[in-house]
Amino acid sequence: MQLHYSPTSPYVRKVNVFAMECGLDAGIERIPTNPWVPDDALLANNPLSKVPTLITTDGLVIFDSPVVCEYLDGQHQGERLIPVSGRERWEVLRTQALCDGILDAAILRFLEGMREESLRSSDWDALQKSTVTRSLHALEAELAGWSGGISLAHICAGVVLGYLDFRFAHEEWRLEHPNLSAWYNEFSQRESMQATVPKMPV
Repeated sequence: MQLHYSPTSPYVRKVNVFAMECGLDAGIERIPTNPWVPDDALLANNPLSKVPTLITTDGLVIFDSPVVCEYLDGQHQGERLIPVSGRERWEVLRTQALCDGILDAAILRFLEGMREESLRSSDWDALQKSTVTRSLHALEAELAGWSGGISLAHICAGVVLGYLDFRFAHEEWRLEHPNLSAWYNEFSQRESMQATVPKMPV
């Protein structure tokens, strides 16, 4: 398999952590890709020009991170990280949607901050920040219902909190979310998380 990736994309990190936890990491060739610059190789596989984009061994192209993770979960012999049915499946997928929504808002904030100062909108930034804050409160509440082991929900939460540390460390999300902080301090020590800490350049 081949994976178009960017080293700072949290969606790519989700897929990489997932692959490592499934024992599939060694079977993936990683292709460094800057999705902001037109790349013929990426565009030939994904007209959205987004990472992660996975090309399977039989040539099937799969993209965005939820779909890639779903595919990978069917390629290993261990316990599924995405439950196949029942209430637990929908709870895990809901947590993924919550975490992806936090990432969407956080990335919009980051991109807004990259614009020329005269073009930035403080109202837009405040709107996205409120989405992040409100959703972190919800994630903190969901944490109370998590059982042992690991699932896609845990991976998504770990990636989200890691991204906030990476891009918005000065905002100290831990102060209002002590349970998430304690959980993340432990989860972030997993080998898969340590091996995928985002690195510059953008």
